[in-house]
Amino acid sequence: MRVLVTGAAGQLGSTIVQVFHGRVDIVGVDWRSLDITDATSVLRRVRAERPDVIINCAAYNAVDAAEDDPQVALAGNAFGVLALARAAAEVDATLVHYSTDFVFDGRATEPYSEEDSPNPESTYGASKLLGEWFSADAPAHYVLRVESLFGGTHRRSSIDRILDAIVEGKPARVFVDRHVTPSYVVDVAGATWMLLEMRAAYGLYHCVNTGITTWKGLADHARRLLGGSAEIVGIKTSDVNMRAPRPRYCALANDKLQQAGIDMPSWEDALERYVASLTMS
Repeated sequence: MRVLVTGAAGQLGSTIVQVFHGRVDIVGVDWRSLDITDATSVLRRVRAERPDVIINCAAYNAVDAAEDDPQVALAGNAFGVLALARAAAEVDATLVHYSTDFVFDGRATEPYSEEDSPNPESTYGASKLLGEWFSADAPAHYVLRVESLFGGTHRRSSIDRILDAIVEGKPARVFVDRHVTPSYVVDVAGATWMLLEMRAAYGLYHCVNTGITTWKGLADHARRLLGGSAEIVGIKTSDVNMRAPRPRYCALANDKLQQAGIDMPSWEDALERYVASLTMS
């Protein structure tokens, strides 16, 4: 199997390359070597590589900046995906694309399933939803929604900032009213591999760790793992002025993934493994 990974230098992309290495013939490209917003370059590269699978980890993730620059968000999160999907269709490749909980409005009271109707309230969320729809231009495609992604080599996530504050003994300000289902990049990459290896039914899946927590609950668990006496300061979303609205209840149900035969570990287990990997390095 030959696999082309876009955004291979990023948090998820680099982990995909590591997990898939040795199992397949893998080609990783970053934005310098392949700009997915350039449809001509995408088609030329895909024709040259002739991959069996294209895994798209390239994305525009500046949630607040997207409100002021929607064209850039749409180019990276929507039309770039369309270019990849059409190129995948031409060479009969399977497309794997990652989306987000931001496609929902956050007004739910129980975890969202793949059957729930999206209703994004931000430009970023709308651009990611369009990317989901455009993925369907590749007849063989998986759209995997992830949320509160953490892990990998770059350590730039919100969870990493919480861990750093705890280690340094500084107060960690965290939301008490945002419900999440975190996604460990190692588990996301593993689930992606299993979907491809099993040739599971194409379509939309919620690819998150199991269980629901708040950012406060996650920070409390992290402090128990790391020790120390850092203060966990609970705040509400209304206390913070953010350019783009965030969904308050953004937990995702991964039942469909489980029904496909892929059991995702709990978020507590994932966080414990991640913290252990950091303390051993």
